[in-house]
Amino acid sequence: MNRKKLQKLTETLTKNCKHLFRGFDKDNDGCVSVSEWIVGLSLFLRGTLEEKMKYCFEVFDLNGDGFISKEEMFHMLKNSLLKQPSEEDPDEGIKDLVEITLKKMDHDHDGKLSFSDYEQAVREETLLLEAFGPCLPDPKSQMEFEAQVFKDPNEFNDM
Repeated sequence: MNRKKLQKLTETLTKNCKHLFRGFDKDNDGCVSVSEWIVGLSLFLRGTLEEKMKYCFEVFDLNGDGFISKEEMFHMLKNSLLKQPSEEDPDEGIKDLVEITLKKMDHDHDGKLSFSDYEQAVREETLLLEAFGPCLPDPKSQMEFEAQVFKDPNEFNDM
């Protein structure tokens, strides 16, 4: 498989994953190694709910402190919601959404989400897995990727 085809396949799988690099670069060295890429693809294609929760939480924890703060929620929601022309200040609506999210997910009521808070909320309602924006491939993209990659295993001999 040539470089262009591999790049197109990867783009098909990850087109909606805005924070892919941060999620794959586990050692935070600014590079995604081959092993990090393989682990990331494995998670995307066959990951358990537990693995996907850990991945999404790490992506949402923008500063890496082990919590998703109100500021991080605001930033992610502001960047992932469609802007609608209105008379209201869109930031106010996002702030309201952050407060609603905290009421739903912050089980220990400390004003931020720990992994424990996030995990409990996602287990209660799996739609909350990507509550702050897409970071996993959608099922259609995943199926397209697998159909292309697994249709002719001999294509990989060209690499």
